[in-house]
Amino acid sequence: MMAEKDNENKELLDKATAILLSVSDNLSTPRNIRKLIKDTIFNLQNDSSSIGARAANAISMLDELSQDPNIPSFSRVTIWSAVSTLEAIRD
Repeated sequence: MMAEKDNENKELLDKATAILLSVSDNLSTPRNIRKLIKDTIFNLQNDSSSIGARAANAISMLDELSQDPNIPSFSRVTIWSAVSTLEAIRD
């Protein structure tokens, strides 16, 4: 039962990471936004804390980032998609 939840959380984390990579790899996304997203991805992949804690930290970072007036609307929507995926992760 526990391993099943861990696998589900890992899949959600991988999905959110892939979504964020699509934004960070898009050259029409401003450089400072791409850097913040790469920092978020790095934090998501850092195994030093629980998957739930990493997801919560990423949600906080991405929520703040999505408020940036300089972020293109397509990037904002994609970030919201990643946040939605991360919100499904539970320890």
